[in-house]
Amino acid sequence: MIFTDIIEKKKKGSALSHAEIEFFISGMMSGEIPDYQISALLMAIVLKGMTDEETFYLTDAMLHSGEMLEKGEICGTCVDKHSTGGVSDSTTLIVVPVVCALGLKFAKLSGRGLGHTGGTIDKLESFNGFNVNLTRDEFTRLVNSVGGAISGQTAETAPADKKLYALRDVTATVDSIPLIASSIMSKKLASFADVIVLDVKYGSGAFMKTAEEAERLASLMVKIGKNAGRRVSALITSMNQPLGDSVGCNAEVRGAIGVLRGKENDLKRVSCVLARELLVLSGWDEMEAEKAVCHAIESGDAIAKLKEIIVAQGGDPSCADDPSLLSMGRYSAPIICEKGGYLALVDAEAIGNANVVLGGGRLKKTDEIDHQSGIIVRARIGDKLSRGDVLATAYTNNEGSLAAAVERLSGAFTVCGEKPKGEALIHNLIR
Repeated sequence: MIFTDIIEKKKKGSALSHAEIEFFISGMMSGEIPDYQISALLMAIVLKGMTDEETFYLTDAMLHSGEMLEKGEICGTCVDKHSTGGVSDSTTLIVVPVVCALGLKFAKLSGRGLGHTGGTIDKLESFNGFNVNLTRDEFTRLVNSVGGAISGQTAETAPADKKLYALRDVTATVDSIPLIASSIMSKKLASFADVIVLDVKYGSGAFMKTAEEAERLASLMVKIGKNAGRRVSALITSMNQPLGDSVGCNAEVRGAIGVLRGKENDLKRVSCVLARELLVLSGWDEMEAEKAVCHAIESGDAIAKLKEIIVAQGGDPSCADDPSLLSMGRYSAPIICEKGGYLALVDAEAIGNANVVLGGGRLKKTDEIDHQSGIIVRARIGDKLSRGDVLATAYTNNEGSLAAAVERLSGAFTVCGEKPKGEALIHNLIR
């Protein structure tokens, strides 16, 4: 095959064959196809799209570019979840211990935060000593013995996706639903999981800005998973404000612990639905699954399982009993409401970016994160506010970053005279 013929074919809007896509991924990994030609094909895909069949082929080729974890290595039903990213989304820290406490095996490979979205691996490092770099054998052993493990993705997991994403990031070819879907699912299908539940976000703090875009992405990912023989479903959830009331590593871990100790909020609601859906796809009756999830939290079984996972991965569980040990930065500044009315809009992406400015996020993968930097959000959409009320509080150890962060945060909240219409937190469920 000649790669320029493949570029030309896609440029004209024709579908690529399985063999052509395998040739593309194989040549990219061997270095035989140069980056500039790969970038040309990526732009053609962004402009002309891909059929579902092409997307299946691309996912499969990226999946088989590296190491796959074999199902037979785990005893019992193994589950996984994935969120497309947002602000104050610490659902993994809640869903994993809840589901493990109910007898399922949870094999979770997670990533670090980049840009305005937080990363599970960064949050886990708030537990002193927590090992996020498990070997394959360690990962398997802990999933079997403890019930669940959470580790960073290895260099061997879908390496073609890593190479392709690096090029997409610098060639303005990230925003393609087939490319996004194949990227996510190639990594998810590389794990042991029989059952995968996806949390596809839309709104001001998400990569998909509308529910319609999120549904298109979710439907495609569910099709990919089912085509690979997995039980898959997707929730479409709103990210038009931070999911929880805490942004930043220590702050979000404190928020997740609060939910596991019974705090009621949107973070808990989404987490419980995700956990319930994992149980339902694993064969549970829907009503029984809902009751079991509530009981796991109310009985203390879930927080006990979280502590067990922390200890098993070398971490100190003390802050699960005393969240105040997860301290915030020594400098702080409030964001003050300038007029009375109702909170109508929240720019969640601006809040996430303010956290980056404070030191609680990263713009480059090599950036260091300050786990004590973060934001406590004190108002939700629909709240009645008075002039002088505190909308949020920013924390950092870098006093010089406060002014810029406060400026971003001040513009993130819109107060109006009329109470806004309520928006469903969970827009749809696709099975």
